[in-house]
Amino acid sequence: MQALLFDFDGTIAETERNGHRVAYNRAFAECGLDWEWDVARYGELLAVAGGKERMRHFVANERPDAPSGAELDGLIARVYAAKQRHFAALAPVIALRPGVQRLMCEAHAAGVPVAIATTAAPSGVEAVLARDPEVRATVALIAAGDVVAHKKPAPDIYRWALEKLGVSPACAVALEDSAIGLNAARAAGLTTIVTVSEYTAGEEFAGAAAVLSDLGEPGRPAAVLAGAAPAHGVVDLAFLRTLSR
Repeated sequence: MQALLFDFDGTIAETERNGHRVAYNRAFAECGLDWEWDVARYGELLAVAGGKERMRHFVANERPDAPSGAELDGLIARVYAAKQRHFAALAPVIALRPGVQRLMCEAHAAGVPVAIATTAAPSGVEAVLARDPEVRATVALIAAGDVVAHKKPAPDIYRWALEKLGVSPACAVALEDSAIGLNAARAAGLTTIVTVSEYTAGEEFAGAAAVLSDLGEPGRPAAVLAGAAPAHGVVDLAFLRTLSR
């Protein structure tokens, strides 16, 4: 195994409900909009990958009175910029999920490159990782935002990251939390494990090598929901090597 590729939102950290959602609502208010995404509605909107794309979907389906064309482009750009500022302010209190720091540091110590492949904006990724410099130091590549034309479930972001790393998909493992992400990783040819998150626990994960509650910690094992089971409920490099081809 020559690389680990992590999704970000929901995989590395539970950023959605009390991070991105809150930041969007604050941005809407700042921009004078009466839009508000409650917990349930935001979960539904996560079916659309990418923040700007999510807002366009919302406007098209629920705000027929909203501007269009260049005016809508400008509005979305303003809201998204405000949202990023608000998310950066919330990021310091967003903790990494169980096992993430341990696995990233283990990979780094073993010389296995760690990459992040996400539809999130790079600034949001950096804001969360800034709370833990040791973890940030393990990340060799952040493939994020608009570096590719098509976001997940298209495989573009994973293919881009693999090309930058110089690694074949047969020699890498992806870690995801959602069906959208799983489909993107598998379409790129990657063996993929899923750690379900707050918003994705009810999704179908056909084709995942393993579906777990999280990555587990010694003394606090992950629950195995489907597929391969790591020894003692802890996902480590030894387990991932048994999955990669």
